[in-house]
Amino acid sequence: MDKTELAKLQTFMRKTLQSPNLEVRARPRKDDSAEVYVGEEFVGVLFRDDEDEDLSYNFSMAILDYDLEEE
Repeated sequence: MDKTELAKLQTFMRKTLQSPNLEVRARPRKDDSAEVYVGEEFVGVLFRDDEDEDLSYNFSMAILDYDLEEE
């Protein structure tokens, strides 16, 4: 993903998730995905899917059981 694509995804995710401190960052040595952070906390991976004629993105976020107990 190039810088323009990352910026568009970041803008979309900030607006959609209502999180102004969300960041979409390039992954080292990977061009088909990006890392998503809220502040300095890693929250998931954003994958680019362009195998079909339609380009789409998939966001994957793991939620561990002990994270739920902290609330």
